[in-house]
Amino acid sequence: MDHPVTQAVRFLRERKIGFVPHLYDYVEKGGTRESARQLGVDEHSVVKTLVFETNEKKPLIVLMHGDREVSTKNLARHLGVRSIEPATAERATKCTGYQFGGTSPFGTRTTLPVYVEKSILSLEKIYINGGKRGFLIEIDPGILKVELGAIEVEIGIGHE
Repeated sequence: MDHPVTQAVRFLRERKIGFVPHLYDYVEKGGTRESARQLGVDEHSVVKTLVFETNEKKPLIVLMHGDREVSTKNLARHLGVRSIEPATAERATKCTGYQFGGTSPFGTRTTLPVYVEKSILSLEKIYINGGKRGFLIEIDPGILKVELGAIEVEIGIGHE
C-alpha cells in the first residue's frame, strides 16, 4: 500500500517498528468517529493525539481513546499544576511539526512528555495518526511506552 512518508513513519522505520498503514478520506471535524467508520474499526481503538498546555504554558501530549474525552481537572491534579487546557492549533503545530488533525506522537519537532490513558495499553492493537490528515497507522500499543516513554494516567471521561 502506498502511503505518505511522514516524520512519524521515519521515526518508526528508524527503530524498525512494524506498523500497518491505513488511508481514509479526511473529513473536517469528522474526528475519530469518521476515521473509525471508514476503516470499519471500533472507535475505542482509534487513539487521539491531543496537545495540551499547563497554566505555565508547558506543552504535553495526551493519548486518549477516540470515544472518550480528557478530564483536564484530573490531568492537572495528576501533574500537580493549577490548570491544563488544549493548546491552540497554531501552538500544537509549532510544538509537534504536524498540521492540526494530522498530529502523531511519533517524530514530533520537539520532544514532549506523553501521557497515555492506561486502558489503551491493554488493547491488542491501536490506530493512531501517522502524521498526516487521513492517515492512521495500526500498531501495538506497547510501543507507546517503549519508544515514547508514555506515562500511564486514568483521566478519560465519557462512555467506554
